[in-house]
Parts: sequence; structure tokens; C-alpha cells
Amino acid sequence: MASQTFWLFLGIGLCAVEAVFPTAYIALVMGISALLVAIAAQWLSLNLEVWLWIGLSLLGLWISRTFVPPRKTVKWDDKVGETLTEILPGKLGRVLYEGNSWAARCEDPDVTIPAQQSVLVVGRQGTTLLVLPEGVLHG
Repeated sequence: MASQTFWLFLGIGLCAVEAVFPTAYIALVMGISALLVAIAAQWLSLNLEVWLWIGLSLLGLWISRTFVPPRKTVKWDDKVGETLTEILPGKLGRVLYEGNSWAARCEDPDVTIPAQQSVLVVGRQGTTLLVLPEGVLHG
């Protein structure tokens, strides 16, 4: 009974850690594995319980990596550049982005972006950045 209680508290604790500090489902998978071991603990020795927990955790992590797509995070601070030259509709201009000069085209084919204006990088085609004037997305 003591090992069941241990696995139960470990499982609940790991699931709570995932809820408070997202760990890409690692703590959640390990917590669910511990809860499953808590159910089976009444029939197993401690050695088998530990090996079962390790096996279930590894299997769960492999399944979560295979079937759950990774989250895409966007850091908008890194997506801001500044035009070095005017970008005419449908034409290329130059943008300073992450300390480098890039060829850039406005994503909206009807908009002209003057030089020295902040732009948002919304995509990339090869070595050409796709940009929009910064105010377009803010309202």
C-alpha cells in the first residue's frame, strides 16, 4: 500500500508541475505513467514498478513526440526590421533585420513602404523577406 501511495503522489505532483510549468508534456507523461503504476503496484514488486514506470514514461514520450506536433513560438520582438530603401508595390527593397541587410518585398502588393520605417517580417521566400508596415497589424 505504501508504494501505491508513493506512485499516486508522484503522479499527481508531476501532473501539477506540468500545469504550472509547461515542460512540453514531459512531466505530464511521467505523471500519467506514475498513476498507471500506482494502479498496478498492488500486484508488482518495487523493482518491477520502477521498470514499468520507466518503460511507460519512455513509451509515452515517444508517442507524444511522434503524434503531437511541436508548438511554434513566435517572438515578435525578433520579427521587427527597418527598411533601408523604399519598397515599391511588387518591387524589392532592402530591410535591416537581425543586424543584416536583406532583400524584401511587401506582402501587400498595393502598399509602398518608405525608407527608415519599421516593418514586421511575416515570412520568407528563399533569401527575400516578406514584410508589412508595422502599423498594419496593430490596427
